Amino acid sequence: MERIELLKAIPLFESLEADDLEALANRLRECSVTGGQLVFTQGDEGDAMYVIVDGAVDIVAGSGKQKVTLTSLFKQQYFGELSLLDGAPRSATAVASRDTLLLALERDDFVEFIKKRPEAALSIMHEVGERIRATNEAMTRTVTRNVLEEEDRKLTMGERVADLVAAFGGSWPFIFIFGGFMALWMLWNSLLHQPLAFDPLPFMFLNLFLSTLAALQAPIIMMSQNRQSAKDKALAVNDFQVNLKNEVSIDRLLRGQSELLQRLSALEQRLSGPRTPAEVAKLS
Repeated sequence: MERIELLKAIPLFESLEADDLEALANRLRECSVTGGQLVFTQGDEGDAMYVIVDGAVDIVAGSGKQKVTLTSLFKQQYFGELSLLDGAPRSATAVASRDTLLLALERDDFVEFIKKRPEAALSIMHEVGERIRATNEAMTRTVTRNVLEEEDRKLTMGERVADLVAAFGGSWPFIFIFGGFMALWMLWNSLLHQPLAFDPLPFMFLNLFLSTLAALQAPIIMMSQNRQSAKDKALAVNDFQVNLKNEVSIDRLLRGQSELLQRLSALEQRLSGPRTPAEVAKLS
């Protein structure tokens, strides 16, 4: 009874009659995996789908630094159902996140079941279509974050001042204002006499002022440049994560569309083929 209830919770089989559910439940095979153990690996032969009786499973794509957890599944959820349709290699890796009890439905048993009940293919195509729509909706939503806003919210007062100084010190207004100030300083001390000329040639006080200004301005500008480098790095990491997620999403979408077209073609061929009198009576 528990197996039948698990199958009822799966959209692929929810429209089946009680007798069909019982027959399908009898074909399920129990298997246990420990935490961290692989259920299957990306690229393996697709020979079964799995229903989680107890525990949890992570669906992972890629490896190493490009490893991305697509979803985490728990009790009464299922995975690997696409392998029932065509037996193609696995598109992702499934790994148990803790000790897990699974029920496996072999593809050969499923194909035999479908041959005896062709109308069940309609439920399968509906589920595949829903998953394609969900993937498409996820791709149209914003998947990234505003890294610049996050960095700006963490700024201290000193860092904000450093940014303002660096922005003003690297602008044309600063060049014109400071150039005018120096020209006025030199003209004042060249044309006038003491005591009005407080810094006569060779403008020693002006040189000291410029040296002090440069000594203070250089580290402030370097602080701002270091922060800009940190922003650029955060943007690059964020762009990589978004591109990787989009790549995985597009791959899943294309696979789902391919599966849907294959099932539609198979259904058209089945419906256009010869029918027995019992099948005709059942359709009518």
